[in-house]
Amino acid sequence: MKIIVLGAGAWGTAVAMSAALHPAGHAVTLWARDAAQAAQMQTQRHNARYLPGITLPPSLTLAHGDFAALWTGADLVIVATPMAALRGMLQALHGCAAPVAWLCKGFEAVPAGADPASFGLLAHEIQAQIAPDLIAGIFSGPSFAQEVALGQPTALVAASPHAQVRDALVSAFHSPSVRVYANEDIVGVEVGGAVKNVLAIATGLCDGLALGLNARAALITRGLAEMTRLGLALGARPDTFMGLSGLGDLVLTSTGDLSRNRRVGMLLAEGKTLPQAVESLGHVAEGVYSARTVAQRAAALGVDMPITRAVVALLDGQLTPADAVVTLMGRGPASELV
Repeated sequence: MKIIVLGAGAWGTAVAMSAALHPAGHAVTLWARDAAQAAQMQTQRHNARYLPGITLPPSLTLAHGDFAALWTGADLVIVATPMAALRGMLQALHGCAAPVAWLCKGFEAVPAGADPASFGLLAHEIQAQIAPDLIAGIFSGPSFAQEVALGQPTALVAASPHAQVRDALVSAFHSPSVRVYANEDIVGVEVGGAVKNVLAIATGLCDGLALGLNARAALITRGLAEMTRLGLALGARPDTFMGLSGLGDLVLTSTGDLSRNRRVGMLLAEGKTLPQAVESLGHVAEGVYSARTVAQRAAALGVDMPITRAVVALLDGQLTPADAVVTLMGRGPASELV
């Protein structure tokens, strides 16, 4: 297969490495927006900024500049940018006949002064709005880039309403180290990937305040209930949230030491400001940017998401870490099944 990966961050690089090492011998090109980064990766054969010390496969090709010619004859195009850049990338892919899959997770933030009805969307909603001609989907699931780049066992989900996209992702990545499951429920997979980042900030706060494992388990479980309520309201299937992109990704992101979103919560618990926490990461933590939009979509649909609301208030500086805990624990009794 000829595979093009657009975006040389940690996850884009890891996915490109995984495809390049596939036993089928795929021809993989990794495109970097920054020419200097592409040159460094080409000569030094590692991504010094995002995955230092992990050697790139000799067969992986690096590219930069205009990528329009890259997808000629491609069997699969992977968009590996943050959510904030997805809209522009999909616009640039107009006319691409190959299956397209994005890696980003979250709701698109609403720019200041923009029409909320045109933004604040999940990735598939953005694609339907501005690039409906593309045959597209998402590649998601519980995965840290570092572990995938090292070839450690990982299970992922290829989600799309189009069998052509699901099949291309399975052919590109299913290997002895990566197991790929197909799923038609793109709504559920995207909601899981978006909401788990917000909930990971809450569990990071819990761990940073040393509230204990009981509290962490409660947050994860009730967070899964919030995620499921929102997903069902948006048309997702309930069983998707019991799978890799729901419970699996939520557990990984909420408990794993490599989780950037969990780290944000821990830094806030230490007394860091939000700008200080984000700056110290050096990477994008999507939950910071999508939390407000998650809360907005939930409110518009009449979906109750108290953990998400508390995270938004914390990020906005309306609640201190201690007050956020009081807000959540001080809620009145309720049935577990709502």
